[in-house]
Amino acid sequence: MESSKRLLRTSCLAVLLMAITANSAFANDIDAQEGVASYYSDRFQGALTASGEAFDQQALTAAHPTLPFGSKVLVTRPDTGQEVEVLINDRGPFVQGRIIDLSKQAARKLGMLRRGVAPVMVTLLD
Repeated sequence: MESSKRLLRTSCLAVLLMAITANSAFANDIDAQEGVASYYSDRFQGALTASGEAFDQQALTAAHPTLPFGSKVLVTRPDTGQEVEVLINDRGPFVQGRIIDLSKQAARKLGMLRRGVAPVMVTLLD
C-alpha cells in the first residue's frame, strides 16, 4: 500500500515538472502564435486576476495560458491589420481553440466587440 502511494506521488510530481517545463519552454521559445482571441465579459470588472491585480476593462491587458505575467505582446488581426499592445496579467482563456483573452479596451482597438472573437497573431515583444 505504501509503495503504491509513493509511486502515485512520484508520478504526480513528474507530470507537474513536465507541465512546468513545457510551459516555460513555450513562453521562451515561441515568438509568435496564431489562433483565436476573445475578450472578457463585463462581469469580471474588478475581479482579481491570476497575477493579483484587479481586472480593468479599460486597461490594455490580456490573459494567456503560459506567458509570464508582465510580458508584453502585440496582438494583430491578419484579416484587418488592426493591432494592439497588451500586458499579460492573467491566465486563460479556458475555451478550446482560443489563445488569448483580451480586455474590452484591447478588443475595441482590434474592432472585435461585435463578433466577440477574431483570428489573431500574438507576437512576444519582450
